[in-house]
Amino acid sequence: MIRSLISLFSKPDETDQAEHRHQLDLAAAALMIEMTRADYVVGSEEQQVLKQILGDALELGETEITELLELAGQRADRATSLYEFTRLINDHYSAEEKLTLIECMWRVAYADGDLDKYEERLIRQVSDLIHVPHRAFISAKLAVSEAMGAGGQALPASD
Repeated sequence: MIRSLISLFSKPDETDQAEHRHQLDLAAAALMIEMTRADYVVGSEEQQVLKQILGDALELGETEITELLELAGQRADRATSLYEFTRLINDHYSAEEKLTLIECMWRVAYADGDLDKYEERLIRQVSDLIHVPHRAFISAKLAVSEAMGAGGQALPASD
């Protein structure tokens, strides 16, 4: 019995940490999926940018990305609000990670070359829920819009 109590207060093992990380990844992916759905048109450009973001950020292969998107899509379908996702993000992401998430959402929004009012509204709502300052919200929007070329393609980085 005492061992059980001690284990409750001890550091989580690697399996628990991996599961926790997976839940955070699912929450972020679900928010990104909601981003692709915000304008009621899920375009191939948005899907491609979303896969690229997840692959780069999480260092996942194509199969793993597909599985993550499927699970996140199911979670997003069952969700009654954004709160279940933003609560996890807000509780466990640093300010820098939160801003990165907002920048990624802007990248998805601009991917098809058209920023819809519903896309902007969703990003504003998520920003508020995860406590990203309005100034950072606007700065991220401007930075991403300037970095995106025609048709939503990212411009090559200059060295």
